Amino acid sequence: MMKTLLVSLLLAVAMTLSAQDRSVSGGERSVLSVRASQYPRISADHRASFKVKAPHAKSVQIDLGKKYDMVRDENGEWTCTTEPLGPGFHYYFLVIDGVPVADPASESFYGCSMMTSGIEIPYPEGDTRFSLADVPHGEIRMKRYFSKTANAWRRMFVYTPPCYEKSSVSYPVLYLQHGGGEDERGWSQQGLTDIILDNLIARGEAVPMIIVMLDGNTKDFNSELFNDCIPFVEKTYRVKAGKDSRALAGLSMGGIQTLNACITHPECFSYIGVFSSGWWVQSRHGMPAHETEKYYEKLKAHKDEFNKGFKQFWFSMGGKEDIAYQNCQAMLKRFDEIGIRYTYFETPGGHTWPVWRESLYRFAPLLFK
Repeated sequence: MMKTLLVSLLLAVAMTLSAQDRSVSGGERSVLSVRASQYPRISADHRASFKVKAPHAKSVQIDLGKKYDMVRDENGEWTCTTEPLGPGFHYYFLVIDGVPVADPASESFYGCSMMTSGIEIPYPEGDTRFSLADVPHGEIRMKRYFSKTANAWRRMFVYTPPCYEKSSVSYPVLYLQHGGGEDERGWSQQGLTDIILDNLIARGEAVPMIIVMLDGNTKDFNSELFNDCIPFVEKTYRVKAGKDSRALAGLSMGGIQTLNACITHPECFSYIGVFSSGWWVQSRHGMPAHETEKYYEKLKAHKDEFNKGFKQFWFSMGGKEDIAYQNCQAMLKRFDEIGIRYTYFETPGGHTWPVWRESLYRFAPLLFK
């Protein structure tokens, strides 16, 4: 009896999967589709097709920054296809009767202050910078540490280069921060940090380095960084201590944290990267815009020291569609007036992970040389 029931269940599953396969439209399933799911699918021209079964829903949409209305069939399945999407990683939501939720057909990521879905659009043929390659691979490890700042256990993600385990030498460190609504997982998952660095190191374009990805959601980032994280990293890993062997970079909120930390502690870092960020021009979240004047005053008072001490003061922006664009431009104008030297890079894409992957790819080869 039990054997007969098991065979019946297996046949039912096979018939369900077969029916799903027959209903699949063109294109290839997304690399972030969960196992056994045929959706989302990506067409040759980079349109994304979605399907969800929600027979009792009154309306269903896909929110990819732009909202797409889904169409219901007689079986209660909703479908839609987007316009062509840019290459790289994109967050998206299902919006069911006005409520945004993660798509059960796709992998979920912490972004926008909640678990949401992600879709990966292929890069152009021949662009392998963000793809797994047959090269030596480093590791990303999750490390727990006790934070005196938070009076709690916290965690960080740490990339070690391919040569780390086979050597006894010490390595320089890049501290790399995520954006608002994200956490310490962002750069290792959405950002593909290990793939980017593995490929750069294999081609001899970047110095082997350790990358530390911290949780920036803390009441006092500077205290967390200087009193908890850096001492833990330098005690736990073979790293080179000192200003010339440390870099600090971050995107969006992490970019502001980077700015605040490097201006108040210029003796700690020689390489600074700020992606899609800049001090607020107008007050936001209860922080008066004039609070940033103290940083400009310090830059003005110690201009020569900053210009000499920062081997890289590097800024990137996702074009004019980047939500931080105006803040960044206003800040850099102030830098020009003061006489602060910096490097600026701009690429299309807005305030998105494809821009930040590109930023890391451009920034990392400049470090520790």
